[in-house]
Amino acid sequence: MTDAADRHLPFAVLHVPHASRVVPDQDRASILLTDEALSAELLRMTDSFTDELFRLDTRVARSIVFRVSRLVVDPERFLDDSVEPMSSRGMGVVYTRTADGEALRGAVDEKTRQALVTAYYLPHHCRLSEAVEAAAGRWGSCLVIDCHSFPSSPLPYEFDQSPERPEICLGIDAFHTPAPLAAVAVGLFRDAGFQVQLDRSFSGALVPRAHYQRDARVMAIMAEVNRSLYMDEVSGERLATFGEIASRLRSAVTRLIEAARDVAGRRLPSVSPHWGD
Repeated sequence: MTDAADRHLPFAVLHVPHASRVVPDQDRASILLTDEALSAELLRMTDSFTDELFRLDTRVARSIVFRVSRLVVDPERFLDDSVEPMSSRGMGVVYTRTADGEALRGAVDEKTRQALVTAYYLPHHCRLSEAVEAAAGRWGSCLVIDCHSFPSSPLPYEFDQSPERPEICLGIDAFHTPAPLAAVAVGLFRDAGFQVQLDRSFSGALVPRAHYQRDARVMAIMAEVNRSLYMDEVSGERLATFGEIASRLRSAVTRLIEAARDVAGRRLPSVSPHWGD
């Protein structure tokens, strides 16, 4: 039987992996950069303010925000470096290189790597998996929205070096993103006034490891916003447009969640098409 609290579980989970600039004191010592260089690297590599830009009412979506910087551990990476494309750039689950390819850390031994994974990566993915499983269990399906931002000019480590970048990049997964959902997402962000590209300048969408490529109840899409729309990329400060961009993003994401409920309803008839029931 479903209790009152369960009835209010949101259908969608917002995953915000790269918003934090926190480098705990115990992990700072292993980073070779000076304080000034580390501050500059954090500015380049942090998806600043994405926890605010994509913040929705908890009745609409649950947010899972990674609590430390990606320079400590990156929760978006596969644990196995042999299947993680970014490991070739020194940016697997534990980074050893900066955005410019300079040394961030010395060689990371297995004991140190495992300690970082155990301290940060695994608890985060446990929280994410539990949130997704709770939503899928309640509604019969769940939408994961992977929330990011990206610099207006490509950083040296990025695979796509084209200087022409969209305002919004939407990433999809062949298994977890139904074609109708991808098409609707593009339309909704365009309706919100954004110039949109699919799988450019980044591609893919994160799904919890426990569900990845095996649980069709879990739908996923990545939403990336060009930083030049909302922040000064040199100072790191918000622009005057911040509130407007946040409002347009939240509107598009809220409508996307509603559309995903409809898509799930057609794929999984047991899913209720209404909020709050």
